[in-house]
Amino acid sequence: MIKPLRLGVNIDHVATIRNARGGLHPDPVRAAIVAAGAGADGITAHLREDRRHISDHDIKRLANEVALPLNLEMAATPEMLAIALNHTPNACCIVPEKRLEVTTEGGLDVVKFHDHLAPYIQELQDRGIRVSLFIDPDAGQVNTAAKLGADIIELHTGRYCDTAGKDRDFELEALKAAASMGDALGLEIHAGHGLSFETVKNVAAIPEVVELNIGHFLIGEAIYSGLETSIRRMRSLMEDGRRAARGIRTA
Repeated sequence: MIKPLRLGVNIDHVATIRNARGGLHPDPVRAAIVAAGAGADGITAHLREDRRHISDHDIKRLANEVALPLNLEMAATPEMLAIALNHTPNACCIVPEKRLEVTTEGGLDVVKFHDHLAPYIQELQDRGIRVSLFIDPDAGQVNTAAKLGADIIELHTGRYCDTAGKDRDFELEALKAAASMGDALGLEIHAGHGLSFETVKNVAAIPEVVELNIGHFLIGEAIYSGLETSIRRMRSLMEDGRRAARGIRTA
């Protein structure tokens, strides 16, 4: 049986635009409320070490003012752990983070950092916070995530989105294999990074994937058509992909 597919909307880059000029506008919390009204199932926000977009105050407001589950993206550092334990979001997605990167450049190497990650995962779970690991679609990474006791893996879709032709087909097969393996190991499967109207259907059609987290593209499209319209269109395309997974033709 193919499970329903959720959409998590990442509102980081609403804060990026706000911070470019300072002040309070546009408000990422207002964007989260609009996303909820447009059919989002959750809100994702990445609190970076350098606070380049989302701020500590944003996280507090998102936790207190938005009815949707909050997925806090964070690096595995003592500072971020303390913030997560203070706000107890629905889930924490542990991601790699480098100060000089423009955006997250790849998945977290859970094989290399197994011993570092283990206590963070345990402490978050002890507080009832679900733990997701953002990883590349690689068998070794998936297997280690399961051994670490993560609740969720979020498969990095960046390489799939950034390629074309046979290379994209190859990356899609890697995502399918990782999703199947993770599901068999008892992990909940999410996916995200770089997904657009063009690329989302094939990922939505992977039956084991139960949540897509999409942000930058939706915020960019909102400039042209509005945030609500861009989210509703993305949801429609996701459902097209899900119907394809069930063998139902779409127009």
